[in-house]
Amino acid sequence: MSTKKIPVVSKDLLFPFVIITSLFALWGIANDLTNPMVSAFKKVMPELSNMEASLVQFAFYFGYFFMALPAALFIRKYSYKSGIILGLSLYALGAFLFYPAAANETFTYFLISLWVITCGLAFLETTSNPLILALGDKETATQRLNLAQAFNPIGSLSGMIIAQVFVISALRSDDYTEEAYKALTSEELATVRENDLGIISVPYIGLGILVLVIMAIIIFTKMPKTAEEDKMSLSESFSKLFANGNYKFGVLAQAFYVGAQIMCWTYIFQYVDNINETFGMELTATYFNVAAMISFLLGRWIGTALMQKINPSKMLMLFGIGGVICCAGAVLLSGMVGLVSLVAVSLFMSIMFPTIYGIALKDMGDEAKIGSAGLVMAIVGGALMPVLQGGILDWGGSGFSDVKVLGFIPEVNFSFILPLICLAVVAFYGYSTYKKQPN
Repeated sequence: MSTKKIPVVSKDLLFPFVIITSLFALWGIANDLTNPMVSAFKKVMPELSNMEASLVQFAFYFGYFFMALPAALFIRKYSYKSGIILGLSLYALGAFLFYPAAANETFTYFLISLWVITCGLAFLETTSNPLILALGDKETATQRLNLAQAFNPIGSLSGMIIAQVFVISALRSDDYTEEAYKALTSEELATVRENDLGIISVPYIGLGILVLVIMAIIIFTKMPKTAEEDKMSLSESFSKLFANGNYKFGVLAQAFYVGAQIMCWTYIFQYVDNINETFGMELTATYFNVAAMISFLLGRWIGTALMQKINPSKMLMLFGIGGVICCAGAVLLSGMVGLVSLVAVSLFMSIMFPTIYGIALKDMGDEAKIGSAGLVMAIVGGALMPVLQGGILDWGGSGFSDVKVLGFIPEVNFSFILPLICLAVVAFYGYSTYKKQPN
């Protein structure tokens, strides 16, 4: 009996694996360049409520829901490479649309630009995730996807740093208190707004140029042929997917996970603002967001290594429980202790997206292309959940501690009950799939 270890990525597929993995970093930049924009637009346009500002996330993540299935049908008819090229084209187009959006100073135009970007990202994610699963042995597919996804936080860190250095720290509107900003004359307000909206647009335009460069490289790169199963009809693919309880629960778990992730990474800014106001501190939210992303990155590398010996479903369950505990700390604890708990949530969220993805698509054949679309559509959780959390923040007004739940929990702290519930669903998905596996 052979005991030869199965490689996660074979040598002959290493170069295409690296090329496709670079895309994971590329959409990470877009995701985490956009997360702080909820806070940035609220400062530049104080007339927006917290819920209205959260439409940044709704527009961004709704594109995944809208375009994931068309993307799956496109790559099913044509090829993975064609899907990647079309996705990068839409990504670049959306980024360049920030220029006319800034020129018109219209919030709706920015939302449209973000939506176009994520229509492109839907193509990239629908294509890249199953392609990575197919680039090697089935036994190491989930581990391989975790490895590729481990590079996503590197892009996310880049996006966060770009947001802080080139946007948040450069906003003139951030130099004023809310009352002082509203007290500016119409001419002064127009000047500041024009300046700040231009600042917001510049990183996206630069990102569009980077996307075009990467697209040119991929156009001239030969992609490997993946093992193809006998192609079934579209109706057969849907029938098999709808009959697969493991897959359906996986789509639901993915929606809750992405919702939790986006809420934790978006509203950490408001959480820090409330600490600064309550305790008279001068903390910089981006630094804690970067700390969360570093813990996320470490967790993904550690989790990928642990999966060599620990069942992925069991890992998902344990990490889900850890995330629930940390969310409870963010809700119940105040000041720096609560903030550290919120940062620590990212450590436990680290393995969730690729692990749910791998578990849900396990042992699928041709229907994996359509199944991938459902899991990418589930990213719509990132569009819906932040709006709900923004609604909680608006309970007592525009502040973050206008209402004290149970007499001692500020509304911004209490709002993290939503990611707690989401991560509990993920933990249960890990538990249920682990129990169904043979001993």
